[in-house]
Amino acid sequence: LGQALYESRVLEYDLVRQVRDEMDQLEIMPGVYDASFVGETQHATATHIVSGDDAATWSSKVERIRADIRKFKTDNGVDGHTTVIWSASVERPSEAEYVSAEDLLEAIATNKDDDISPSILYAVASALEGCSFVNGGSQNTLSTALSQLYEVEYRASISDGKWKPSTEPAYLLGTDFKAGQTKFKTSAIEYIRALGLKPIVCASSNHLGNNDMRNLTAPATIKAKMRVKSNIFGAWDEDELDHQVRVMFMPYIGDEKRDVVEYTSLGFLGSQHTMLTYTRCMDSILCVPLMVDAAVWCDFFCTKNARSVCVAKATAYLFKVPEGGAIGVDPGFHHQMSVLEKTLLSLEGGDDTGSGNGLSLDVIQESVKEGIITQEQADQMLAIASK
Repeated sequence: LGQALYESRVLEYDLVRQVRDEMDQLEIMPGVYDASFVGETQHATATHIVSGDDAATWSSKVERIRADIRKFKTDNGVDGHTTVIWSASVERPSEAEYVSAEDLLEAIATNKDDDISPSILYAVASALEGCSFVNGGSQNTLSTALSQLYEVEYRASISDGKWKPSTEPAYLLGTDFKAGQTKFKTSAIEYIRALGLKPIVCASSNHLGNNDMRNLTAPATIKAKMRVKSNIFGAWDEDELDHQVRVMFMPYIGDEKRDVVEYTSLGFLGSQHTMLTYTRCMDSILCVPLMVDAAVWCDFFCTKNARSVCVAKATAYLFKVPEGGAIGVDPGFHHQMSVLEKTLLSLEGGDDTGSGNGLSLDVIQESVKEGIITQEQADQMLAIASK
């Protein structure tokens, strides 16, 4: 790990020199891997992976991850809540779709020939171990079926002795950390509106040369990234805003990301207003504080026994496109901070907003399964609940 830090050229050499040897001693567990889910540029270096019987079936992969989670907690004396964070390379979109957690677990148990991604397997294993899972990547890991698995009531109802799930509170959060360019873009659109202007064009581009960007040179993985980057204003229904994004891999730039965004708006009598921003930053460092935030919040909300959907909404500020229980949350930073503050106040004051009973995800998903409502209607109900 220390050698990887040295080769990345992200931090100052003197700091790297002081921690390099110690970091090289840290254990790195082999990862569950599926070459079809990452770009071809990643295949040659993907050598530290789970293999043999542990990689034979979906179920064996999940059980291997569960065993690794338990080992990590034992080896490190963890006696509190544990959060698993996906910070690996962006996967291509998974084509697997499940109506309920029951269907998802059945597909894994029977080794169904389906398009289940490694990140989904990590999320499933985390839920069964009572650990929160944070999707820091752009892929479509989160789903209503997976969200249901994170409901304590559902895990407590699982009668199949194969899984033996934990019934500790755990949370499913995502998608894709919102740290730099994207966070500023949402704030900039809010600012433009506050001026009384109407945003018409948001032309965005960024270029860098790290391994994450190298992975995105594959058409399948860039599709996952663009799904998120292009949808950051989704909940605002900005039909008249032409928002386009371009990303470029330029090896010489390394990890120091450069991005340029031009905003064109209309003012009084249709007069144009244009604003241009230019940002330089170390891409790999941007999201680290958000990872810490996510882990701290999950531990805190666990001690308060907070409801999953409330935690997803309260932590929406961490992500480009809030999904799962946070579908439809206003992307504006100030609004998201307000939701977080209200959630904290409700938990401290004993209000049932944060921990009481409401229309549960289980009820919504059961309604889909019984044909009472469609999946699209279920998503709309979750979106309304998030407002």
